[in-house]
Amino acid sequence: MGFTPTRRAALAAAVAALAAPRPSAAQSGDYPNRPVRIIVPFPPGQAADLLTRLVADELSRRWPQRVVVENRGGGAGAPGVEAGARAAPDGYTLTTATSGTFGINPSVLPRLPYDPEKDFAAISGVAIVPLIVICHPSFAARTIGELAEQARARPGAIDVASAGPATSQHLSAELLQLRTGLRFNIVHYRGSGPAVTDLVAGNIPVMFDSVASALPHIRAGRARPLAVTTAQRVPQLPDVPTLAETLAPGYESVGWTGLAAPAGTPPEIVRRINADVVAILREPAVVARMAEMVTIPQPTTPEEYAAFIRNEIAKWREVVRAANVRLEG
Repeated sequence: MGFTPTRRAALAAAVAALAAPRPSAAQSGDYPNRPVRIIVPFPPGQAADLLTRLVADELSRRWPQRVVVENRGGGAGAPGVEAGARAAPDGYTLTTATSGTFGINPSVLPRLPYDPEKDFAAISGVAIVPLIVICHPSFAARTIGELAEQARARPGAIDVASAGPATSQHLSAELLQLRTGLRFNIVHYRGSGPAVTDLVAGNIPVMFDSVASALPHIRAGRARPLAVTTAQRVPQLPDVPTLAETLAPGYESVGWTGLAAPAGTPPEIVRRINADVVAILREPAVVARMAEMVTIPQPTTPEEYAAFIRNEIAKWREVVRAANVRLEG
């Protein structure tokens, strides 16, 4: 059946509308013109949640619209991240990216419903969360070198606590084993809290933990620091060496938090958000607040953050394969 002139004109107009470049909010200069939400794929109160809220509050002060945080916990963070990936790519729904959800999950969850590289546009890092190797004060090894000597003498005999399978703490220990050939007996707990409680009680001798969690126990003499997992020493414990400078050159394993938008978000919006987030992370008051949280600001360009995420995925894929780590889900 043929088209009438009126239908032809309507069809031509529709095709022209689809072909024409769509103006973004950033191009029109009014982004954001409604509230922006950030999905945190964890319950309230965790480090990623607290860091995201810090940035959200500061963005709310800068922008004419509020930035609200929406917590979607459960499923190793996968459901919350999937919701962020499926959101409209218009800059009004962002997602908190973390070392677990973006760096580790792609290698340990067989049916991951999102791809951190294909489904998201990286915006910026927010913070690095340093980790540390600690031991009970009664443990015979007083340095990380002495711990290594004991592990070499008795492969697999030293119990090392982790916060659970496929956590940053667990894979930090696996990475150390891979890089050094040392062997430990890794004991999994349901979270950092129960593990550090057992360490303080003397029920387990060694643990990988976040510096933030371990610091009160170190200062109180209930735990002894052996080495940090960051590339450089941390300001809160300047006398504690890194694993890189003692046992494993080039070793680095940290928790991290950042921001990402759905793939297809206009680059103008990504760069607008990035510029404001980077400026916030360089404000002295924010830097000081993050130091109180024992975290390190990580302002980056979108390109730098995308490369960082790619490198993290590759690193943990190697570790996961070597240690045969899998999670159901």
